[in-house]
Amino acid sequence: MKRSSIIVLALAACAVLLAGVAAVRARRVSAANRSTAEHRPPAAQQQGESDGDDPVTAIRLARNPSPMPPFLVNDLDGNVISTASLRGKVVLLNFWATWCPPCRDELPEMIGLANRYKDRLEIIGASMDDSPPSEVAAFAKEAGMNYPIVMGSRISDEYGGVPALPTSFVIDTNGRVVQKHVGLFPVAVYESEIRALLGLPVSLPVETFNDTGQIFLKNAALATDLPGVDFTGLTPAEKRAALKRMNTQICTCGCKLTIAQCRINDETCSTSQGLAVKIVRAIIAARTSHTASAVRQ
Repeated sequence: MKRSSIIVLALAACAVLLAGVAAVRARRVSAANRSTAEHRPPAAQQQGESDGDDPVTAIRLARNPSPMPPFLVNDLDGNVISTASLRGKVVLLNFWATWCPPCRDELPEMIGLANRYKDRLEIIGASMDDSPPSEVAAFAKEAGMNYPIVMGSRISDEYGGVPALPTSFVIDTNGRVVQKHVGLFPVAVYESEIRALLGLPVSLPVETFNDTGQIFLKNAALATDLPGVDFTGLTPAEKRAALKRMNTQICTCGCKLTIAQCRINDETCSTSQGLAVKIVRAIIAARTSHTASAVRQ
């Protein structure tokens, strides 16, 4: 075979390989972006951010905040970070990844917040990268990230898992988690929450909501309604029975969550919605059967 032919074949093989790598990365990024859009919680939607067009009308914080799950980790510079050391500051625990475009888009905003509130705010970047910490550290340095970076896989489970990136938990000065944001949000949302939690002047009203799974899925048992589930036709007692079953029966979509948790975590899941419908119908059918039996007697 001629040398020129060998070179052409080699170049073609390289092109195919590079195209394959690019396709894998594209699918990975696309999945992350799709997950971000599909898993945005109700609390985040009510915060006022929708495709960047709707104005932020209120600061919304949980009235029943859960304590920040404790952790003790080293950041990528070797410094120890513990929940105890964060008391007295507002904390933004930001789960991100170097390969995630929305995460990279919000970096300048996070860096700016860290500069403006450096004495009273602690941002912690929890990297969900599979790559070695040294590579994450190099990226952080090049990006000018001026806040501690930890490897998020060590602590993500403590926060109920992170289905989409970026995901940020907002923690008050007493170490309580008062809000969670999934996806990109205007910096004004974070800044308003930070200022409100620090007792600084804000131009928006502060509203509160009960965390019924919007922040921690474990609180789904407190929910009186679920996304996409129609309880019409049930008595109050029957509705409580239906919710109890949805909070104990595991969804079969593979998420390993209860039906109620899955509905809150992913409103697009047809499996959990179908199971919820079956539970409601079964309760109505049982009541109808009981009524018919009583009539015959």
